[in-house]
Amino acid sequence: MAATDSGAAVPPAEAASPALAGLDQRPVAEHVAVFEAEHDRLQRELATIDQL
Repeated sequence: MAATDSGAAVPPAEAASPALAGLDQRPVAEHVAVFEAEHDRLQRELATIDQL
């Protein structure tokens, strides 16, 4: 696990998003679709922050 400048532990991307797990085993041609789907999911999640 990586650490930030403050020393806090940061999980790898695969732990934060199961959609990225195994991406290195998939054809590169599929990567864009996976990244776009994850980007859309993150935007939806971040949009809910204002609703708290």
